[in-house]
Amino acid sequence: MFARRTHHNESFSKNYNTSFDKHRAGKATSSKQKRSFREAATAVKKVERVKKPDHSPPASSTLTSPIVTICVGPEQRLFAAHEDVLSHSTFFAAICRGQFLETATKRVNLPEELPEIFSSVLEYLYKGDYYPRLLHNKRRNTWELEEADNSNNGGKGNAESTVHHPDVGQVLLKDTMLYCAADRYGLEDLKRLALRKQGLQSGIQCSTILASARYAYANTPDNDSRLRAHYLALIIRSRSTFKRSGTMQMEMEKGGMMFFDLFVAICNHMDDMAAAKSPLFTKSPRTPH
Repeated sequence: MFARRTHHNESFSKNYNTSFDKHRAGKATSSKQKRSFREAATAVKKVERVKKPDHSPPASSTLTSPIVTICVGPEQRLFAAHEDVLSHSTFFAAICRGQFLETATKRVNLPEELPEIFSSVLEYLYKGDYYPRLLHNKRRNTWELEEADNSNNGGKGNAESTVHHPDVGQVLLKDTMLYCAADRYGLEDLKRLALRKQGLQSGIQCSTILASARYAYANTPDNDSRLRAHYLALIIRSRSTFKRSGTMQMEMEKGGMMFFDLFVAICNHMDDMAAAKSPLFTKSPRTPH
């Protein structure tokens, strides 16, 4: 399990993500990158004290628009939402324009979505956040997850940080699943929020991290490296724990793109460390092979 991240770890992850985005083997990208997850989500001492996050609802609504019924999951759990609220998602906006909506009943079917995840998506659309909320600690002047340290007085603590995915057959990080859902529904602000909140999680088992990392690779496009880079940085930073993990060994034997990316990231990290320690070391541009 992993404790909260320190300022040193934040500095490492910032440098690592820049290296990963610029020098990922076979997938070189422009030097003008969006801010990485670690820069935007986990720089608790640096970023979170500078700018107050804006988690207001996507847009004000009079809540007078027609009600849409959403049928979620194989058990067909029913949700209801206002059409104008749903339409802040590009995915649902297209449906509400009549491409797939059953006009007589205003019903949308999402048979492959998990009710627990869709419930949080709706909560975000109406409130601008989802449980556990992001709260400001005035004493420390930092941002923390709601009830993160309140498990002994009736609070839920971190109980809702994971969700069991029946198709995967494993417990996954809720924030990772929400990031992927937000990508499907065209909710960029929700993606940023999910990344930020995942960076504040602690006490997560190795098996859950690795299963969630595989899920992230399977459910995000190759040109979106923010969530993937988060997991690679986490594994490298906590390498002393992962190298003793039997789950890590089994996952590496299965293989996959994640472990090639991990190899490239480790090589880049070692190069950066060598450059920092030796003034005579000339850093040459890395070229993908």
